[in-house]
Amino acid sequence: MAEKVLVVGGGGREHALAWKLAQSEQIQQVLVAPGNAGTANCGKISNSEVSVSNHTILAQFCKDHHVGLVVVGPEVPLAAGIVDDLTAAGVQCFGPSAKAAQLEASKSFSKAFMERHGIPTARYGSFTDVEEACKYIRTADFPALVVKASGLAAGKGVIVAKDQDEACQAVMDIMKDRAFGSAGDTVVVEELLEGEEVSCLCFSDGSSVSPMPPAQDHKRLQDGDLGPNTGGMGAYCPTPQVSQELLQQIKETVLQKTVDGMKEEGAPYVGVLYAGLMLTKQGIKVLEFNCRFGDPECQVLLPLLKSDLYEVILNTMNGKLASSAPVWHQDSSAVTVVMASEGYPGSYKKGVQIKGLSQVQDSGVQVFHAGTALKDGGVVSSGGRVLTVTAVRSSLEAALQAANQGVAAVGFPGAVYRRDIGHRAIAHLNQQRGLTYKDSGVDIAAGNKLVDMIKPLAKATSRAGCNAELGGFAGLFDLKAAGFVDPILVSGTDGVGTKLKIAQACGQHGGLGQDLVAMCVNDVLAQGAEPLFFLDYFSCGRLDVDVAASVVGGIAKACEMAGCALLGGETAEMPGVYAAGEYDLAGFCVGAVERGALLPRLGDITEGDMLIGVASSGVHSNGFSLVRKVLERASLSYNSPAPFGKAGQTVGEVLLTPTKIYSRLLLPILRSGAVKAYAHITGGGLLENIPRVLPPELAVDFDASRWSFPAVFSWLHKEGGLSEEEMARTFNCGLGAVLVVSPLDAQKVLRQIQAQEEAWIVGSLAHKQPGAEPVVVRNLKHSLLTAGPACIGEVAVEQNGGGHGDSSKPQKRTRVGVLISGTGTNLQALIEQAKRPSSSAEIVVVISNRPGVQGLKRASLAGIQTRVVDHKLYGSRAEFDSTIDRVLEEFSVELVCLAGFMRILTGTFVKKWNGKLLNIHPSLLPSFKGVNAQKQALQAGVRVAGCTVHFVAEEVDAGAIIVQEAVPVLGGDTEESLSDRIKEAEHGAFPAAMELVASGAVRLAEDGHIMWKAN
Repeated sequence: MAEKVLVVGGGGREHALAWKLAQSEQIQQVLVAPGNAGTANCGKISNSEVSVSNHTILAQFCKDHHVGLVVVGPEVPLAAGIVDDLTAAGVQCFGPSAKAAQLEASKSFSKAFMERHGIPTARYGSFTDVEEACKYIRTADFPALVVKASGLAAGKGVIVAKDQDEACQAVMDIMKDRAFGSAGDTVVVEELLEGEEVSCLCFSDGSSVSPMPPAQDHKRLQDGDLGPNTGGMGAYCPTPQVSQELLQQIKETVLQKTVDGMKEEGAPYVGVLYAGLMLTKQGIKVLEFNCRFGDPECQVLLPLLKSDLYEVILNTMNGKLASSAPVWHQDSSAVTVVMASEGYPGSYKKGVQIKGLSQVQDSGVQVFHAGTALKDGGVVSSGGRVLTVTAVRSSLEAALQAANQGVAAVGFPGAVYRRDIGHRAIAHLNQQRGLTYKDSGVDIAAGNKLVDMIKPLAKATSRAGCNAELGGFAGLFDLKAAGFVDPILVSGTDGVGTKLKIAQACGQHGGLGQDLVAMCVNDVLAQGAEPLFFLDYFSCGRLDVDVAASVVGGIAKACEMAGCALLGGETAEMPGVYAAGEYDLAGFCVGAVERGALLPRLGDITEGDMLIGVASSGVHSNGFSLVRKVLERASLSYNSPAPFGKAGQTVGEVLLTPTKIYSRLLLPILRSGAVKAYAHITGGGLLENIPRVLPPELAVDFDASRWSFPAVFSWLHKEGGLSEEEMARTFNCGLGAVLVVSPLDAQKVLRQIQAQEEAWIVGSLAHKQPGAEPVVVRNLKHSLLTAGPACIGEVAVEQNGGGHGDSSKPQKRTRVGVLISGTGTNLQALIEQAKRPSSSAEIVVVISNRPGVQGLKRASLAGIQTRVVDHKLYGSRAEFDSTIDRVLEEFSVELVCLAGFMRILTGTFVKKWNGKLLNIHPSLLPSFKGVNAQKQALQAGVRVAGCTVHFVAEEVDAGAIIVQEAVPVLGGDTEESLSDRIKEAEHGAFPAAMELVASGAVRLAEDGHIMWKAN
């Protein structure tokens, strides 16, 4: 169920919090109390008039309106115990308890706390008597010139005096004249520190801390840090003055120490902790703590937060920061400029009309409202600080320029603002310094970060013979450990050609990894070799870590698919060689084959041998220069709706369909001895690849009418005016691989391949006449022209054993949603089935009740939309099921498959989806229902187990049976070994059942029994 969140407060900080929370897909509505003009009816965001000072009323409001989380912006409610009261009433509230909020609410407590726990801070004294405070100022052996009201004073209770007289006057103003009310009952007098002031905030879950990028506030009203003190006239982030090493030191000596100390004193700190620091020559000194986001620091921090703020808050409240740290945008800077009312921080006029806000938003600058209100359909000022204009750009200078341009575009008469936000940082950056390797364009730190990101991905590809540990000078592979006796090594290398250009233009990089691995692995198969390990080469002008990680992540995933280890690679950053955003790829695969199993077996290949073609996924990775030329002629962009492929796909999406990897499918068949030769249909198409594995006296006779053509080839042929020879020499034309087998073995091998992939007998070998072409493709033009209208995609479905059906009528695919909880091995089988051109199913969404599981990654790699509906966030099964139901409806799902979904669905949900809900169970139902089915089977002593796909009924494992597959129980079987074989059977049974229901061949009758379609 999508969440409702309430943000407490009405300033720029609260607008920024609401803005960021509203970006979460898990949030339905953000209420802000009291809010301002910027939070009034803005998309998901709206204001609420509920009282936030009466915590009892607020708690009841949250319950009545199903508010699942309250996020507190300002410090006053926190000090008043809002978190304690709402939590006690059963309402989740983000922020520290009143006891923990003393770090800000009482500067006297805060200074004593730092003293107790050895946290570096300025020397100080705490006083309730005016004379004693003034005596301390005049007798201290350091400049005791900073006077602070101990209590909360809206960020204005600090006076930095020029001399002792001014400091004593400040004490008088605070304590006698009550300048800040009861907040000044106690004053703290501190040493005046010299250095750079920075704000370092972190999320704290009570035990761990996760620092945010350091920021710097600008308190003075005017440029050059002149004029009176204010609540803050602007901020920027990150601060170049704080290095990564210094930030780590701040984390350890200030932030973590503070959280550890609060925990030790019985007040665990959960929320946002703000440390105002001075970087002195003597080291870091804490000026003050705040118990919430700063304002305006919040307005530069949240635009740089890459993670979902809602998820970050939940992880913080649930003690999961150590394992789920927030992610921040790198290589970006944010600047916010505060626009204040004329007269601020003194008296000022309210109700001044503000114009031009929508135009500013359109310029890529975000305006956060503070002291604003709606009046007569317009926006007027209602406070001292009125607007904060925030820009995010690649550099601090560019961000400041954009923010200042945004400020200038706002029609706000008499507005006061600074034009030099970040001036200290810019001066710091402009200081002369020696050149570094990074100045030349090579970022070693980015390269190291990439290696750290891909190490676990490579580790996951470990296999017998190596452990795929990155970081050494070279990789090792033990052939003996991999089971080889008398092996011959086989190597292959390749790239992905100008398919790169399309991926770079579309910003879709992950699929290229599979292309690269496939091109190399499919080549070594031609010698009958098992791919053992893979090396990659990634070169670019400037390393974009996220792009490179996406590519290498795709390589690692493809290595898993191929059964080979990602043993190493090279990332080359070469400034000036590549244009911005461009990169190149190369791959290198090593395999091995036992000497006696080497292919091709040229001596065995003879006239009359049959050719079996294995389906490609489309263009694969060859011929893209010609493809791009045809697109240019047709005036199509990569974002255009594809005149080929599935409905709703863009040109780029279809063309970036990854190349198929054939190793796991074909290796067992190649090792059986039935295959005499294998050809990978790569560059050179049908005409040039098959002769490479044949004796010179034999020729190939193809009949193109025997296999299905992906619609993209028909479109290229027609739109480009390409000849038959050009098509056959450039493209695979729907065949990714071709096998040579004897007529006696042809049907057996064909059935073995067809169990997992589309395949056909596509031709035979004949004696080559002198001067004749080595390859003839009959019926190619006819097949290209009759493959069906390109705009309807691959619609041909074989019915009753043959034919392409009526290609003039597109088959409507059934929209399938898959529910998972884990690794998604059955999901992968369903995905592979749905990829087939002849499939009646289209998987449109994968939903997991657990975040971060492998199944979600499988879906993403296949280009399928994913959603997480975490069952832990719902108070009841009914709420959880209702949310699942809404997501299924959002994607217009017609059929639901439960693939390892570990939640019991309510009767209401099952009734609604009756006849449209499939599950798989690891036994031959009705035997061995429930959990531990394999254990039950072994205990019962049965000789046959298996799996069952059935319609889901309200009674567990009791619905009508669609498909069953038997698995023999062997003498030495354990639960684990039997389970492994049943899983293999599931990977065939579940796709078959999905296909039967999706095609309409099987449906659930009203009496609860299976009904088969005629024929």
